[in-house]
Amino acid sequence: MDWLMRMNRALDYIEMNLVGEIELKEIAQCAYCSSHQFQRMFSFITNVSLAEYIRRRRLTLAAIELQNSDRRVVDIALKYGYESPVSFARAFQSLHGVNPAMAREEGIALKAYPRLSFLISIKGEEPMNYRIETKESFEIFGIEKVFELNGAETPAELWKQSHENGEVERLAATAGNLPNSLNSNYHKVHAVCNYKKTGEDTFPYMLCAFKGETSKADGYTI
Repeated sequence: MDWLMRMNRALDYIEMNLVGEIELKEIAQCAYCSSHQFQRMFSFITNVSLAEYIRRRRLTLAAIELQNSDRRVVDIALKYGYESPVSFARAFQSLHGVNPAMAREEGIALKAYPRLSFLISIKGEEPMNYRIETKESFEIFGIEKVFELNGAETPAELWKQSHENGEVERLAATAGNLPNSLNSNYHKVHAVCNYKKTGEDTFPYMLCAFKGETSKADGYTI
């Protein structure tokens, strides 16, 4: 229940600041987690990125205001965080399928994205079989990099670069045998993130292999 309260508190903050500045740190603090963890968790649960959710909510409110007021389009654009009527019109067209001026026409069809709420859904008609297992601790080694949350470079680019320069193949060749707990058909190169604290607006990411007796980890981060 505490988790639900924290997530809904974060959504309350977003809703109260749709016509102002939304600080990612403030959202994360409402949920008692890091900025990176909140964005990942939000996307996983809702199947939409946090930035896209905020964009949809702002454009939903902008459409309502266009239909129910005589305010100029440029004023509404600025109110909802757009620097120019052109960028606002482009975003509005992309979401609603019409330009802002047409939104005021009688009978025009627009889209509305309501505020999200996190709730618990309880079902008990089907049993769920489960077991809890304790795995042994393990070490990994590989190519490590620290990324900025909103930086231009992403882990996907690290993967692409490492494939192109042969680093993935070299890491696989030095990995040795996979742990017994993993299927022997799995690829030997994996990835991990958030395994240590780096900074408020950064997160660690590593292309890695499991370190075993036959591994050759010299020169890699362990």
